[in-house]
Amino acid sequence: MSSIVGIEFCKIDSNGRLKLPVALKKQLVTSDDTRFVLRKSIYNSYLELFTYSDFQEEVSRLQRNLNPYDPKAKRLFRKLTQANIVELDASDRILIPAEQRSMVNIDKDIVLLASGKFIEVWDSQTYKSLDEDEFDYISSAEQLLGNLQEVDCNKD
Repeated sequence: MSSIVGIEFCKIDSNGRLKLPVALKKQLVTSDDTRFVLRKSIYNSYLELFTYSDFQEEVSRLQRNLNPYDPKAKRLFRKLTQANIVELDASDRILIPAEQRSMVNIDKDIVLLASGKFIEVWDSQTYKSLDEDEFDYISSAEQLLGNLQEVDCNKD
């Protein structure tokens, strides 16, 4: 799957269901498989929504790269694969399990932020507070992206 693009401000209903916006659904649902996987991020207080197939690729990548006999690797693998399978219903809704909603303080207003191969599912207030730390995006871009070489895809 190519990178997902977009940001959507949504609400979840009283049952914890999220209606997947059309713009994101068109990018995510490309077959009859309407299964998704939700896991908690290890970085911040948000959930990560993967298509089922992309999550299976993620698990395979982890299995290839982590030594199952190393206790730290095993612990990391366990954390990164601790997830719930959810399905898109006939009304294009996904039920976010209650335990996952409470882990990241999702109540009603949420933000869906495309992040490459998955969608970040944020509580609206938590998302809005991200930039309160005065993070310097310009100097970070210069430092982290300044040495990137442009790749010519037309070369043989």
